[in-house]
Amino acid sequence: MASYKVEQQPHFETLQLHAGQIANKAGNGPRAVSIEPSVAYMFQNSDHGSELFKGSPGNVYSRLTNGTVDVLEQRMAALEGGVAAVAASSGQAAQLMTLLGLCDSGHNIVAAQNGLFGGTYGQFKQLFKKFNITIKFVPDVKPELFANAIDENTRAIFVESISNPNLILAPIAQLAEIAHERGIPLVVDNTCGLGGWLIRPIDHGADIIVHSTTKWIGGHGVAMGGMIIDSGCFDWDASPKFKGVFNEKYDPRIAFALKMKWEMLRDMGGCQTAFNAFLTLQGLETLSLRAQRHCDNSLSLAKWLEAHPKVAWVSYPGLKSHPDHARAGALLRENAFGGIVCFGIAGHPRELVDNLKLVSNLSHMGDAKTLIIHPSSTTNQSMSEEEVAASGVRRDLIRVSVGIENILDIIADFSQALQRVAGQP
Repeated sequence: MASYKVEQQPHFETLQLHAGQIANKAGNGPRAVSIEPSVAYMFQNSDHGSELFKGSPGNVYSRLTNGTVDVLEQRMAALEGGVAAVAASSGQAAQLMTLLGLCDSGHNIVAAQNGLFGGTYGQFKQLFKKFNITIKFVPDVKPELFANAIDENTRAIFVESISNPNLILAPIAQLAEIAHERGIPLVVDNTCGLGGWLIRPIDHGADIIVHSTTKWIGGHGVAMGGMIIDSGCFDWDASPKFKGVFNEKYDPRIAFALKMKWEMLRDMGGCQTAFNAFLTLQGLETLSLRAQRHCDNSLSLAKWLEAHPKVAWVSYPGLKSHPDHARAGALLRENAFGGIVCFGIAGHPRELVDNLKLVSNLSHMGDAKTLIIHPSSTTNQSMSEEEVAASGVRRDLIRVSVGIENILDIIADFSQALQRVAGQP
């Protein structure tokens, strides 16, 4: 008979099903997480209401706290190895609340321009200047570039664990060391980290994680959402840049998460609805199963594309030709390299995209279905030539979010579409 080691901390596959919810075995209640569409919650008495508004556990008003959303928050904190999480209406909202919560007027954030999602770049370029907050762009994720850009007004380093769509893997441990030496947190967008299944940046020194739960976490393209996860590891009072900002008002163990909920979420209003949280939880329960299939299919498609005569180049961390292949082996889950494949063809991208039958052409990723987009003519079309060059997103880049269909069917669709490509750029 096989012996099994009983560990106190459940594994990822168990946490994605159970974290944040305690089944009522004594009663006759539902086993599934319930949707709580109520705007507000009743107080037991006046003293109870007063304590809730001081931050005691319990629900008050669904812009701040909601029973369904709370389960999702606890579950995501557990999966990412954090101490607390705060849900938001979208990934962009989560990112905005996080960085505005760290900065005041005159402060700055350091980020790599070639390692950012186009929507993030747009937010950084257009919105933050309205708050007199500067985004200091460095050209690459090389640690020394970040170190040289940090000054007395810098309040965070921001990177994507795996950038979209360039698929650059950030050197998280080195960046965390630099950030901590300068008394600032490392903020990591881990959307392409598949909900912590592929990579947990906190394990490598990151302090704050943001997600678009709309993507792989929900996994079915039916619910918008974002998430902020507090590692609980950054010592805010030890940094002259943050002394007294968080810990004097909030429990030091979860100070940043409490600021996000009781200040940023309260005042900005970017809350996640109970229904969207419920839909996201349905997807989250099968995340590990889908994630493995996403990664397996992506590697198979990348290898097939790399061998095709009409394909000019392929970018996927699982390929030995990828510049970050060695780093991927060190940072990511064994034999898993993510769910995005990018490539270019010897012809116009539209010739391929418009001839696909199974694969859907739309602006999304992380769906169970395979999706494709040509960023240059869609999400990045407003970029100048200088911005395109700085972003590293080539004009011919085609991004594929590889789904969980049978890989033979995915390849067959690309095969028939490539047959219709004339072969001239």
